[in-house]
Amino acid sequence: MDLLERETVLRDLTGHLKAAVSGPGRLALVRGEAGIGKSAVVRRLAQVADPHIRVVIGACDPLATPRPLGPLLDLAPRLGDEVRAALTGTLTGACRSDEVYDRLLADLSAYPSLLVVEDIHWADEATLDLLRYLARRLPGVPSLVLATYRDDEIGRTHDVTALLGTLAGYPWVYRHDLTALSRRSVARLATGHAVDAEELYHVSAGNPFLVTEILAAPAEAIPATVRESVAGRLAGLSAAARRAVDVLAVLGARVPLSLLAGVLPAPEEALDEAVACGIVRTHGQVTGFRHELTRLAVLETVPAAYRLRTHRQALAAMRSGPVAEEDLPLLAEHAHGAGDAAAVLEYAPAAAARAAALGAHREAAAQYAHALRYADRLPPEQRVSLMEGHSRACLLSGRLDEGIASRRTAVRLRRALGDRLGEGEDLRWLSCWLWPAGRAAEARRTGLEAVRVLEGLTPGRELARAHLNLCRLACYGHEGEAAVAGHAGKALALAGRSGDAEVLVQARFHTAAARVLSGGRGWEECERAVADAMAGGPPPDAGSLALVLCWLAALRRDAARTAAAVSRAEDYCLDHDLPAYLLCARAWGSWGLLNRGLWSRAADAAQKILAHPGSPPVAQALALTVRGLVRARQGRPEAWPPLDRAASLVDPDCLRDTGLGWEARAEAAWLAGDHERVRTEARRALTALADRTHPWLSGSLACWIRRAGGDPPPVPAAGPYARELAGDWAGAAAHWDRLGCPYDAALARLSGDASALRRALAAFEALGTRPAVAHTRSLMRARGIRPVRQGPRPATRANPYRLTNREMDVLKLLDEGLSDAEIAARLYISPKTAGHHVGAVLTKLGVHTRHEAARKHHGPDPERG
Repeated sequence: MDLLERETVLRDLTGHLKAAVSGPGRLALVRGEAGIGKSAVVRRLAQVADPHIRVVIGACDPLATPRPLGPLLDLAPRLGDEVRAALTGTLTGACRSDEVYDRLLADLSAYPSLLVVEDIHWADEATLDLLRYLARRLPGVPSLVLATYRDDEIGRTHDVTALLGTLAGYPWVYRHDLTALSRRSVARLATGHAVDAEELYHVSAGNPFLVTEILAAPAEAIPATVRESVAGRLAGLSAAARRAVDVLAVLGARVPLSLLAGVLPAPEEALDEAVACGIVRTHGQVTGFRHELTRLAVLETVPAAYRLRTHRQALAAMRSGPVAEEDLPLLAEHAHGAGDAAAVLEYAPAAAARAAALGAHREAAAQYAHALRYADRLPPEQRVSLMEGHSRACLLSGRLDEGIASRRTAVRLRRALGDRLGEGEDLRWLSCWLWPAGRAAEARRTGLEAVRVLEGLTPGRELARAHLNLCRLACYGHEGEAAVAGHAGKALALAGRSGDAEVLVQARFHTAAARVLSGGRGWEECERAVADAMAGGPPPDAGSLALVLCWLAALRRDAARTAAAVSRAEDYCLDHDLPAYLLCARAWGSWGLLNRGLWSRAADAAQKILAHPGSPPVAQALALTVRGLVRARQGRPEAWPPLDRAASLVDPDCLRDTGLGWEARAEAAWLAGDHERVRTEARRALTALADRTHPWLSGSLACWIRRAGGDPPPVPAAGPYARELAGDWAGAAAHWDRLGCPYDAALARLSGDASALRRALAAFEALGTRPAVAHTRSLMRARGIRPVRQGPRPATRANPYRLTNREMDVLKLLDEGLSDAEIAARLYISPKTAGHHVGAVLTKLGVHTRHEAARKHHGPDPERG
């Protein structure tokens, strides 16, 4: 596993080590909960230590009766003869402990060292005395002593607490806390695994051990290693403390102490023991488990009858007094656990509504699901209201299939009730979410039906929103400025009567977006509309506009605008818990990385989207297209399966609307040298675009027909494509250069003179696209043009070891301890190629082993070109 978010502590410890061996010595304390990564930090420090520094590492064991000086006995073989002799003497009674201390101090004075004692929370008294002895005398010793301990397992009376008090007055003692990983790092570790990164963060709380174990056993709800770890920590508890832990597991993640006392009389002493064990903790008047996964591991061992009784006791205790709004989620959970249908229907809908209002859509969906289990007891009007709430919460939390299914049910229920207004509104919502589900044709049919139903009623806000939905769909479907403006005008006229400000912002945005798609005008107005929506509109509306802005920028191949739009959308969606929008924005971000020539990063981003279980079909299709294109451009044989899979995930209308799938298929055929297929794929796509205005797609398809030796039909073509089709290859290439698209610029230069072909060849070689390199060389041979060999690139010349950008990538991965196969997978190259790069790195650095390479060079990567 990558060692993430430990750079600061490693830098500090490395600095302590360098300073200590030069004198005066230092003591470093590294603390954190179990599984937080203390040992990993120690191992990495040992790896990067100067080879001339002696590294000796010992550890304390969790024994019922700890071995006197146990860690010193472990590391004795690395110490001097006199220390070993003294240690042997303590075992036979020939030497006292203080003689061992003296000789170890002399040994550390003679040999600059890194002395590590791990897990001192399990240390015997003699080992703790040794640390006291050394700490006082370290200023005269050229060594760093490093001790690690679990700060969640030492209480007020623990021996380590007394040691820390002794060390408090020494200025050469440094303390370092290891904290849980952030959401971003957990998501990075989850890359390539079929797990929900947000759920992984929730159950692990960012604990690296728990994250690693879950990823190693994704099919298990609770990994066996976690069960065993939890069981081991609970084994030493008294019966009373174990009962307290079981009750806490049933009561939930955060338990008010007053509620615990209502279920478990006089719990204070038992709770103190559980806290000392490190498995639970208290903050003020609330207690709970450190990690949700630990709670779940305990919960599965609690008998069902005991759980039921505890839930009923908790429900009764909470209902016996006044119920506050913040108590609703807990009341609903205990009602559900107690199997009390009436209480579930009383509290779960209210808890769901509160969660939705706070933007906690996952929690809202779960609470609505609890209520729907008993919904057959409710009148139809209440049942359909629950179904609509469940649909909205599911859709906003990324569970599209469940949300769409609930909305379909709501449509049927409203129709059966004769509620035409509610039916029209539900149809409009259903249409909105069918598009990201990849069902663009059905989305349009459903949207038209919503308008038809609502037009038979008194015009109002609902009809305005239904026309706005058709405006959006017309924009996405490239129906042209007039069609989009027509629907927008109807929406605005109705919204003016109802005072719906959100309709105004969205209509303004989509009419400007239609102009951008048709001719490039209107970008600034789109940005202003997004800013207005983010400033005061509902988060789902603002998130939707931010996502569409990513789509516009990526379709127009504008690298800078794509990066900025994706960054803004990511931040907003993360802040407002909009996972479906977030994944779609990242999918467009992967396309932007591809356009910029950052293919490994694009493939990594695509893989994260594909590994996420909640990725909408549209996001999956985009990510699969990126994956297929990266493979095709690199000349790998497995390019077509992801492209075919992408086409099967969404309907043809959605494939046309996104504008990427058909273009990718034409390009993949060209890279494979199948010009007949290029023309077939491109002409089929152009036929589907006959009544649409999509110059960025139709222009691209026409260029692929031309590159494959065909005669493209006259079609709308965006700037660089129009120039290439008109024979202005230089203008097209310059346009692509301004947009930040090196690959597209090189393609345009294939129609140019000898100098242009040489530039294209250099670009293709730098990008690593073997098929395009082979095609360019073939063109040059046919025209009698000889390639000109150039010297190293500027980044390579600037590197002190003359490492290329790719070799710097490899060196960074060597520093992470990766094998050739792992490097190959990370960089999307073959293991054989990875081996060649590793060999080149070792040669240029003048070292013989991977470990030496990692030690020799830890500077930042040079900027990529």
